[in-house]
Amino acid sequence: MTTRRALIIVPVIVVLFLLQSYFWVPTYEEQTRGNPDRLNQFITATSGDASLLNPILNADSASSQITSMVFEGLIDRDENLQFRGRIAREWNISEVAYFYLNHAAPDPTGKGVSGQNLLAWLRAKQKAGEPILANVSNIDLLPPKQSVVTKTISVAGQNMPVKLRIDAPARLRLVLNRVDQHLFGRLESLLGESYFSSFKALSYLSTQSKLPDEQLANLASELLPAIEHNPVIVFKLRPGILFHDGHELDAEDVKFTYEAIVDPRNRSPRIPDFEPVKIFTVIDPLTIKITYKRLYSPALGTWGMGILPAHLLDRKTLKAEAKMTGKEPSTFTIRQSSFNQRPVGSGPFTFKEWKSDQYIKLQRFEGYWEGTPNYDRYVMRIIPDPLTQEMEFYAGTVDDYNVLPHQVARLKSNTRFRNFSGLSFGYSYIAYNLRRKPFDDPKVRRALGMAIDTGKIIRYVLYGQAEPITGPFVKQTDYYNQDIKPLPYDPEGALELLAKAGWHRNSEGWLEKDGRRMQFTLITNNGNNLRKAILAIAQDAWKRIGVDVRTDQIEWSVFIQKRVNQLDFDALILGWSMGIEPDLYQIWHSSQTGKYQLNFAGFNNPEADDLIVKIRREYNHAQQVADCHRLHEIIAAEQPYTFLYVGRWTALLDKRIVRQVLDNNGNPVYLPIVPTKSGSYLYHFNQWIKKGNVPALTDRG
Repeated sequence: MTTRRALIIVPVIVVLFLLQSYFWVPTYEEQTRGNPDRLNQFITATSGDASLLNPILNADSASSQITSMVFEGLIDRDENLQFRGRIAREWNISEVAYFYLNHAAPDPTGKGVSGQNLLAWLRAKQKAGEPILANVSNIDLLPPKQSVVTKTISVAGQNMPVKLRIDAPARLRLVLNRVDQHLFGRLESLLGESYFSSFKALSYLSTQSKLPDEQLANLASELLPAIEHNPVIVFKLRPGILFHDGHELDAEDVKFTYEAIVDPRNRSPRIPDFEPVKIFTVIDPLTIKITYKRLYSPALGTWGMGILPAHLLDRKTLKAEAKMTGKEPSTFTIRQSSFNQRPVGSGPFTFKEWKSDQYIKLQRFEGYWEGTPNYDRYVMRIIPDPLTQEMEFYAGTVDDYNVLPHQVARLKSNTRFRNFSGLSFGYSYIAYNLRRKPFDDPKVRRALGMAIDTGKIIRYVLYGQAEPITGPFVKQTDYYNQDIKPLPYDPEGALELLAKAGWHRNSEGWLEKDGRRMQFTLITNNGNNLRKAILAIAQDAWKRIGVDVRTDQIEWSVFIQKRVNQLDFDALILGWSMGIEPDLYQIWHSSQTGKYQLNFAGFNNPEADDLIVKIRREYNHAQQVADCHRLHEIIAAEQPYTFLYVGRWTALLDKRIVRQVLDNNGNPVYLPIVPTKSGSYLYHFNQWIKKGNVPALTDRG
């Protein structure tokens, strides 16, 4: 009997010991007692490792968090979400607009149709104070121009080069002080109704090749557009900004970064942001001029992209690296470079060490242009288990903690910590691969969404720390269409929709169509308990209506690189973090459905494509909002995603961490840390410091 009891007790003792060992971490006091340097480190945690530490290549949150510390962009947004200069100290936005002399239109001058007459007439109008020309600083005339171009076009299903002769008429050029998207509409009130729409571009184009009339007309419109808007941004860079290796950053580095993004060999997911650029001009080492092909309202915001060091990634350097590593130099690209594991930027922290699936360490950059950060080191630890993250935060081995929904009520009232919360800029969703059956049918997608009780997810998985969402825009903005109602939870209605799509339950209760069972796999990344719970709820909901659904959780880097980037999935659970701008081109335009692109669902809708492009070119806010509402309506009707929810986030920060600035006498003043309007509380991170005790705070700042 005694022996039997011992056999029972010993395993219990062993288990308790293992649990204590697993969860034991040294307290903050124990850490600082043996290592006072702990005060100089900010340690954060993430559930998944980074993938590529290169701002033009990565698209995951862990990588972006590190690159935001290592790299600097030309601009960013301040506490009030207004643009402020970083590498760029100032900028100016203007426009150059063009239109062709229209020989087919009535002559507005009354002196004969000629470029010189029209130029003199417009200049006289401008001098007389014509309001339509008030924004125009200069008007000049470009003479007629002859040229020959070769275009590769598809004829009878085959690509072939076609030579085209262009005999372009004179062209008027107008330089504007600011972008005016309605310029040509107003000019027609001066020049005559239909002056621009009646321009016959085809009459100035000729070719020896036999082409269909429609194809030739399309080429004429492309090569001889009646009107052209060319917005222009001129950036003046700060002198003396250094990369971490001491090399001075200049305009050539900005140009190199742009060219690296648009180079298709690098497969940057950010190509759509910079495709509208027509000409990138280096004026001098500290001045760049970017001319756009067309109206592009998000243009300025794209230059928040981190700038790469040209001297470490140019073709000569890449070829040398390829030879050294035994790879083919002619095909070796930035995506393959070791730079992505050991980056060099110009941001406040330099890269120090990356131990895969353990941690990434950064060191403060003493030569940072805005001043050396207070923290000596920044450490990101990879801790997949949220319970371990929580325990380490309590002990002080991690300085901040993203609170799980079920912990919010308890932890927000803990006086040891400072807490921040708000509605996320983004949403969670189930994406379907529209290239695969049965997801090519919108009725099936809608039915799958109706079978899931999103309210149950919000109540029981997220403890009420979320709101339902119906579409792709940030819910806090006016771009989001509040009139669209969430899908109802209606399993019976879902079965009716599926029946209309040809799916009926067989004798075993499984949905079938043409003798084939509805069967697919729903996947997500491991290490995320919320997504794991959603995975189980979706699987159960779909099985209840007769869908044979399997599930899988995959390690983050494999999930992104092998499944998402390679479009190898049926359905998946993910989330988007969104920005302020309503530009959805990368995620929803049909041109972005290839491998390594972000429209991995394969959504393709012509009206949506047109709206996405129109929104990018719209400078009038009210019209942009109206177009966004219509786009939201289309996507909600098509249901390429089951839109689940937008979460409320809550983060905790050790109260001993404060902002430290110097007063007029050089004495330290401690300020509270407050989030910006976007919800980010890291805005003043370079001023953060950790004290041994909670210091007295001032309200200034």
